[in-house]
Order: sequence, then structure tokens, then C-alpha cells
Amino acid sequence: MKHAPEFRSKREEERAEMKNTPGYKLWSVMFMLLYPFIAIFTFLFSGIVMFFSGISRILAYLFGGSHVKH
Repeated sequence: MKHAPEFRSKREEERAEMKNTPGYKLWSVMFMLLYPFIAIFTFLFSGIVMFFSGISRILAYLFGGSHVKH
């Protein structure tokens, strides 16, 4: 929440100062440019993990012995 300068807390002032640094601006630009790649990688990696998890479940069912009669 934005407050008038005379009512801003110390933390709000520190945060406003940090946003003016070159590092913060560089990080903001890099994150904006790289976000689509991060999102696509996450989507693909999740799909790969789900695929191998399915294979694992099938193999555990076939060879695990949980379906053996006692």
C-alpha cells in the first residue's frame, strides 16, 4: 500500500530505495525475458515426471506382489 512520504515505514523506504538499484532493474528485465522459458521447462519437466511415474506404478503393480492372494 502506498502512503504519503511522511507516513511511510522504514521498510517501505528501504524497499523503494532497493527498486532504484541497477541490480534490481537488471533482475526485473532478466526475469521478464526468461519467464516464458522457465514456464515451458516446468511444464515439460512435469510431464516427463508424470510419464515415468505412470511407468513406475504399472511396474509396481505387475511385479510388486500387492495383487497376490494370501
